[in-house]
Amino acid sequence: MLEQFSRGYNAMSIDRRRLLAAAFALPFAFGPSAFAGDVDLIADMHFHLFFFGPNPAAKQPLGKLMASGNASLVSWSLVGDVPWIRPSSKGLKQTGTPKPGEALEWFRAELGRIKQHIADQKLKIATTPADIDRALAGDPHVVLSVEGASFLDDDLAHLRTAYDLGIRHLQLVHYIRNRLGDFQTERPEHAGLTELGRNVILECNRLGILVDLAHCTSQAVNQALAVSNLPMVWSHSSVTRGGKPSWRQAVGKSRQLRLDDARAIAAKGGVIGLWTLRSDIGTSLDAYADRMVELAGWLGDDHVAFGTDLNATANPPIVSYADLQRVVGLLRQRGMSEAALRNVAIGNYARVLRQALEARKS
Repeated sequence: MLEQFSRGYNAMSIDRRRLLAAAFALPFAFGPSAFAGDVDLIADMHFHLFFFGPNPAAKQPLGKLMASGNASLVSWSLVGDVPWIRPSSKGLKQTGTPKPGEALEWFRAELGRIKQHIADQKLKIATTPADIDRALAGDPHVVLSVEGASFLDDDLAHLRTAYDLGIRHLQLVHYIRNRLGDFQTERPEHAGLTELGRNVILECNRLGILVDLAHCTSQAVNQALAVSNLPMVWSHSSVTRGGKPSWRQAVGKSRQLRLDDARAIAAKGGVIGLWTLRSDIGTSLDAYADRMVELAGWLGDDHVAFGTDLNATANPPIVSYADLQRVVGLLRQRGMSEAALRNVAIGNYARVLRQALEARKS
């Protein structure tokens, strides 16, 4: 969401809890031996770090952040439309349109910064099914993801370029208009997905890239489900308890997923991620745990996961993976079985990601 985005690409302001979490993380190592065997492994389907603003990646290095909560599979989402969005009273809005080649240039530059940070942290990038197995064994891996496929510039060849650069998780739309399909926070103009959007999904299936439907309209979601040969994810937000989300509503409402659509994604083997937006989820770890239990009750524990949107929402209840590890403890206290906990904490995301990677066709 990037709620606290500002004109100079200023990102989120650091608060006292984040400082404490960072200090808490210092003693931990980067490797799989950082925690005892009785602490759960964690995955996050949607996470951000930025290289601008008052709290850049240099101040909260990913290795320590992951080690603080034993996170071993984290999807770092590159925001593909950063230069063309700004905050407004109604949430993030498009303020410009990339010229041909500009979005691809931004994507390449930002991905270079991300990969350099990962290398500096001595972390590994997950690109193969074997990497997923290593993450499940406790060896920390990062999944390279893109939020909003504006970099494609209507050219499927750029999707192959992204794959060759390590991208394994692609969200079709975000906050600026593209020619793939409609998104939740603006008036629809494509009646769902375009032909190009459908072809991008099929090409992702062929290449071995997990498709992420977050931010898509209900119509686009259902069209995508009819096209894809593989399970897909909705990486972050929540499932509405009633009503129909509309682009006219505030972001906390417009970005919710209809329960029928969530069930349709789950029925095809997909996974829904729960974010940490304060106005939606609540202000405490207990509130987050309660919503996760509710979501698992609606969809089954095989189809829900963490999708925090970390570092992109204002004053969230979860500011570190140490907090997310505490949520696992709260889920256990609420009676969630060990098998279900494993699914929710890491297994479900690992499963659908593996399915996407294994489906790659030469």
